[in-house]
Amino acid sequence: MANRHAITEADLLPAAEYAKVRAERRRAIGVRKRRRQVEVGPHVMFYFESYDTMWLQIQEMLHIEQGGAAQVPDELAAYNPLIPQGAELVATFMIEIDDPVRRATVLGRLGGIEEAAFLRVAGETIRGVPEADQDRTSADGKASSVQFVHFPFTPAQIATFSRPGTEVVLGLDHASYGHMAALPEVVRAELATDFD
Repeated sequence: MANRHAITEADLLPAAEYAKVRAERRRAIGVRKRRRQVEVGPHVMFYFESYDTMWLQIQEMLHIEQGGAAQVPDELAAYNPLIPQGAELVATFMIEIDDPVRRATVLGRLGGIEEAAFLRVAGETIRGVPEADQDRTSADGKASSVQFVHFPFTPAQIATFSRPGTEVVLGLDHASYGHMAALPEVVRAELATDFD
């Protein structure tokens, strides 16, 4: 089955129906989500998105906020851009620091971190492209704790990434946060399913 690149209102379950299957859907998609996470350095976790993760996110927002049909267009507009379009990987990365004072200090040094994400696939670097919906670094240079980035691939890069055992490194090369992590094979294999 081909990958789906957008969620429509018709793809969503009515609130009462979702409530009946919520626990099972959260469990099933949660298993996949764990294979789509990569920790980079001490403070950043990448969560690679997919049709399924965004479907669950939208259903959860509708379930929690209970805005009904009027809420649906805003949720679709917010989350559809994070679904990979067949020749890219898309990730949310979060700067996770529990202590609020320390978090503010660290974020104050990480302005522009949205421009620093990269994947290295068998030695070839693919730069991340930040989601362009809004600035995620404030005028005073403070980074948002939540960032969204697209990694655009060429057909040759997709073929290399998709080959079992290919070495893939995810990193950030920001002046104040330079860290890398090798993708475990289970993660590489899961992410390879995002390509058409």
